[in-house]
Amino acid sequence: MPPSPADAFLTSIPLFSHLAPAELRRFAEVTHEQRYARGSAIVSEDDPGDSLFIVRTGRVKVVLVAEGGREVILGVLGPAEYFGELSLIDGQPRSANVIALEDATLLVLRRDDFRERVEATPALAWALLTELSRRLRHADGKIGGLALLDVPARIARLVIEVSADGATDADTRPLTHQMIAQMIGASRETVSRALRDFEAAGWIEVERRRIRVRDRAALTARAELSAP
Repeated sequence: MPPSPADAFLTSIPLFSHLAPAELRRFAEVTHEQRYARGSAIVSEDDPGDSLFIVRTGRVKVVLVAEGGREVILGVLGPAEYFGELSLIDGQPRSANVIALEDATLLVLRRDDFRERVEATPALAWALLTELSRRLRHADGKIGGLALLDVPARIARLVIEVSADGATDADTRPLTHQMIAQMIGASRETVSRALRDFEAAGWIEVERRRIRVRDRAALTARAELSAP
């Protein structure tokens, strides 16, 4: 039996990519699709953690809201990325808010259904551990960057991380200066100044909220990262 569109989409997600076609089909059967308009809340902090969400189309932002309404953006997720996996394991409430940055379609997998499939498929449990380890390492790197790097270095690191494919001339996902500021803990004015400096140096080109990477090596050096 040829794979369904849902099966094919699940194979693009690292957590499910190594599963056999029959197991992928079982997952596809227990997911359901939900649509969210731009600006709508998908989950709120302290909501019950009872589902895994997979972005199929559109983009969402994961945010914490401080007193006074100030937002700290923990991440921006696009197609084939997901959130809510921690709650699938420990059943604790949501630790952050997730808001649709644009009209978005998400696949939803309930905790009970996910647990049933994990118990039947040990390989999935290992894949989940591997993915959680990857995210923990990324979080450690981000915390270290906030503590040790100056603002231009943080911006350079972020541009590298969100560039489309890691190649020279790669585009980042659409990001406003304000969003970048909220992601790295800086003011919008400081972000704008650093991006102008990067553009003047020929490292990037900014057009319509997209940053085109022109000199990845220079950005990598400025971000104090090891070249790939």
